Formats: sequence, C-alpha cells, structure tokens
Amino acid sequence: MDLTWRPLSLGDAGALARLYAAAEAVDRTGENHDENDLRQEMSAPLVDLLSASIGGWAGERLVSCAVVVPRDAADVVHQPRVESATDPEFRGGEVADHLAEWFVRTAHRVHERHFPGVPGELHAGAHENERWYAALLDRAGFKHERTFVEMRADLAALPPAPPLPGDLVLMPYEPRFDSWTLDARNAAFAGHWGSTWVSPEVWQHRFGSSKDFRPDLSFLLLPPERDRVVAFVLSSFYAADALATGVRELYVNYVGTRAEARGRGLASALLGHTLAAGRAAGFERSALSVDVDNTHRALAVYERCGYAVAERVHGYVLPLG
Repeated sequence: MDLTWRPLSLGDAGALARLYAAAEAVDRTGENHDENDLRQEMSAPLVDLLSASIGGWAGERLVSCAVVVPRDAADVVHQPRVESATDPEFRGGEVADHLAEWFVRTAHRVHERHFPGVPGELHAGAHENERWYAALLDRAGFKHERTFVEMRADLAALPPAPPLPGDLVLMPYEPRFDSWTLDARNAAFAGHWGSTWVSPEVWQHRFGSSKDFRPDLSFLLLPPERDRVVAFVLSSFYAADALATGVRELYVNYVGTRAEARGRGLASALLGHTLAAGRAAGFERSALSVDVDNTHRALAVYERCGYAVAERVHGYVLPLG
C-alpha cells in the first residue's frame, strides 16, 4: 500500500501515540508515551516539525514517523539526532528506503542551517529489541559507536546510603537554583560522548516547565557560601510508563558532580538520599541510563547504589561529510 508522506504537526500527537503503542507492543523497549507526552516533545525549542519531521500515513492511520533535532551547540562537532518509529505491519523495504534517504537528506539540511562549515554527525539510538530499526540505521550508513545500559533499582531493597558530606549544604531543587544547576550540568557533562552544552531555553523545557519533572525528588549540594551547585540529582516521573507497567518508577535524568569535587563519593551519597526519598514518596523502582564507557566509572557508582543492568540501547553515528 502506498503511503502519503507529510510533515507532522501538533495535531498529530494522538495518532503518534497510537503509532508508538503499536511499535512498543512488539519491540518492548519499556518506553511508553501518551498524547500529552508527545505534544510536549513536539513543542521543544529545537524541534522544527514543518521542515525536519515526516509522517507516513496509510489513509487516516499514521504508520511511520521521524524527526531530526539539532543540538544547542557544536562542541567541535555538531551532533543532530534522529528519532523514528514504524508500525510493525509496515516494516518493509520500501518504507525503510524512504526513511533512510529522508534521514540523510534532512540531517544535512538541518546541520547546514544551524552550524554551517562545522563537522557534523547524525546520532541515533536503537534499543536492543529494535532489530528492524537497527537494520534501517545500517541501511542508511550509520555505524554502531557506543552502548548505553538501562539500569533499575528495587527501592524496597536498597543498600545503606553513604553519609552526605558535612561541609556541603543539601537542598531540594528550587527554581531559584535553576541557572546554577544548569551551569553545573554543563560543566559536569563537558566532554562526555554524545553530550553538549544545553541552553537555558532547552533546560527550561526539560525541567522548569515539564509536567514530568519532580523537583521534590531532585536534590543539590551547595557550598556553605551557597553561590553555586557542586553536585546534583534530577528526577522525573513518567505517568504513561506507570499506567503501562503498574510500577511507579522514579527516573533519574541526571547525576553529576563538578570536576573539582569528584572523588569524594558525592554522587553516591546524593543518589542514595534521592532513592530513599523516592521510596518514602511511594515509588517502587528507579531507573537511569549510562554509557558503559563512561570515563567517570558511573556504572560502578550506580551498582553501589543498588542498580543493576536491565537492558541495552546502542548508539549509532552517521558522519555528515
């Protein structure tokens, strides 16, 4: 059946939610999205639906989609990202060819619009169960460059949390600390593979105005002068996942420590405090994602806090020569 291809719009959020549900029923990635989730993602500051998204329609049914999103900065290399989903009934060669060509053509256009003259590479992620999508990325010329693990912790069986440092001040996240937290995040993640500087606008969308962010279960460590953030844990709750799984899961978006404060166990202590607070708030499980080649040995930190590897997501890269 021939598909009709056109850019997505905010009005397609409901159809997009049905498409993701159809894909998840087969792929079992653990990612669940309702209409409000997708409308929030589609409204993000760097998302340009008109020129950098596509949807394939079989009549009134959305059966395939993709979007290419630029980054806030080009830290030597600009790394736009593609996200895509296709209904299992329509995972044939014709759809794969259309998407592969669209990925490359759109990524070049987005890259040149935002960072002309700078080296570029298109990034994508495929869950270990998304075999068709991984084959599509191979078809488009991507190479597997990295592996991330999704880790989970049973909050009913946490190890004892290390003590918090006596020379730093523990604070729950508050909007007045927003710029300090963003500055600490950008400093802590500088040089991480696939990471780049995040703008205040994107940060506000991800946390300040996000319906999923849990400031009451996000914590900061400040020096006695209270003039900056030294370490941080930021958490969210995704209601669509809880509805699908029946498990209240606290997702840890970021764990970070400024370089000058590393080696003191601040991440372990602050994360342990966060997980205990999550348990007290009625959460049953926590999850996070980490690069297995993280240079700061984050995997071992999380294992000491009670996390164990649950599944893998593979990072793919396509040079934009």
